Amino acid sequence: MNYLIKNIIKQYQDVQNGSLWIGSTFSSKLNNIDHNKVFERPIVGLHSIAEIISHLTLWRKETILKIQIGKGSKTDDCEENWLPNDKLKLIGWQKIKSEYDKTLLELIDLLESKEDSFLNEVYYDTDFKGNYAYSFVINGMLHHDIYHLGQLGIIIKYLNKNDEEQ
Repeated sequence: MNYLIKNIIKQYQDVQNGSLWIGSTFSSKLNNIDHNKVFERPIVGLHSIAEIISHLTLWRKETILKIQIGKGSKTDDCEENWLPNDKLKLIGWQKIKSEYDKTLLELIDLLESKEDSFLNEVYYDTDFKGNYAYSFVINGMLHHDIYHLGQLGIIIKYLNKNDEEQ
């Protein structure tokens, strides 16, 4: 059986482009942003949209790796965790966004092949330096996405406010 896995997959899909009680999804936020603004930090202390999407992609790739081989390779301190805008501009928004979308599909494909018992199996987490049930990282990634969805909302609000003031 994979009722729990199917529920988790549905939540991932809903946060990306479903119908959420909170009213916003990644698609609703990212599809309505001026692509010329994705590298802007609207105020000191906030990341750019591109920085957040790149950050989410890194950790999604790490989750995929953990599911595939039982351990990750990155820690919170790695350079790729928060690539600066000058490096991200060289990659380009289309590639950053495409990679983000691709990793979601890869994660969902991997999860669809699992039974609910997989959630209790153990992997080694390089960042937390210990063994954890896969439910920890799979649910953690969902929480991580939702957390950064809220940040995107704040960033976009400031970007739009800055536009109105000009």
